[in-house]
Amino acid sequence: MYSNFYPHYDLAGRIQHTKLDTGINGMPSARMNRVESNESPDFKQVMSGLIENFNSELNAPDNLLKDAMSGNGNVDIHDVMTAMAKSEISVNVATQLVGKVIQAYDRVMQIQI
Repeated sequence: MYSNFYPHYDLAGRIQHTKLDTGINGMPSARMNRVESNESPDFKQVMSGLIENFNSELNAPDNLLKDAMSGNGNVDIHDVMTAMAKSEISVNVATQLVGKVIQAYDRVMQIQI
């Protein structure tokens, strides 16, 4: 009785394709894929990777300074200063991260069951 009441549209056929959809001249599509991926690392892997990178960032200025003082031509004082700035930023990020993890733990512990 109501089968003719609802119009049937071919919506997929009516979509206009743009440069974002198609790979023109071998360019990949600019549309975003899913944010989640099945092969994403777990929390433990992410944190251990951050700690390993943090340790290397902290040791980099010392190693570069030793190279600069020994007369290595590939390293100059600007490289040492850049590495020091990077290590300072890494320390700030690590401090903020630890604070946020502790705050999250405190909030979880305050949940009443």
